[in-house]
Amino acid sequence: MLGRMAPSTVAFFPGWDGTRLAYRVMGEGRPLVLLHGVAVASTMWERHGLAEVFAGLGHRVLMPDLRGHGLSAKPQDAAAYPPDVLTDDALAFVEHLGLVDYDLGGYSLGGRIVVQMMVRGATPARAFVGGQGLREVNGGVATGAGAQLRRMIAGWGTGAPGSEQERSERWARASGLDPVATVHVLNSLVATATERVGGVEVPTLVVVGRDDPRAASAAELVDALPEATLVEVPGDHGTAPAAPQFATAVGQFLAGEPAGR
Repeated sequence: MLGRMAPSTVAFFPGWDGTRLAYRVMGEGRPLVLLHGVAVASTMWERHGLAEVFAGLGHRVLMPDLRGHGLSAKPQDAAAYPPDVLTDDALAFVEHLGLVDYDLGGYSLGGRIVVQMMVRGATPARAFVGGQGLREVNGGVATGAGAQLRRMIAGWGTGAPGSEQERSERWARASGLDPVATVHVLNSLVATATERVGGVEVPTLVVVGRDDPRAASAAELVDALPEATLVEVPGDHGTAPAAPQFATAVGQFLAGEPAGR
């Protein structure tokens, strides 16, 4: 059994344009950069126990808060969110830490940014993409979860007590969501053609919940990536990261072992 890890520590780095962004660090060893999903923060990796598992396997787990999230700056001006800014920031993070031999992973929006980083030339030794598929990588920002989030923000403060809108907004407030910054983040996302995804030569694990609506799209992403493997784990988009099989599959993959289904 792995010993209890010390809590993560928080530090800051300049984004691509100097914006003050936060990141958390846990463990020592081989660098592993983890990117979280939209409307949450880097603490998701600790909340699901994944940071501790990966640190216990010998990784220095590096978890940035994306622009507009967590402890990072949340500019209110749309000009602070040019196209693909999250990828710009993630590449700046790797450069800031001087990472050369490292691994990379992300979940949901973070998985989309992982793919975009590699399309734009990032060369981690191994990468994993959780809860994400080719449809989302190919597409704009007005469909699926992004559209639902936009609708919730558009109705901010209008939901009747007990309504879905009111419950969603209560969750968003508890998560620290900034509605203005979140819309700017969604607007900054870019579509990436399948042909460009096909140029990524990094060994990649795509891991998705069996009940995730993106499962079929995740399989398409595996077909598009030349060196990808698909693993399905129990759960849907929200619960899959907490499944023990998720941590096991990623841990095996990062160690160079076959990631079982």
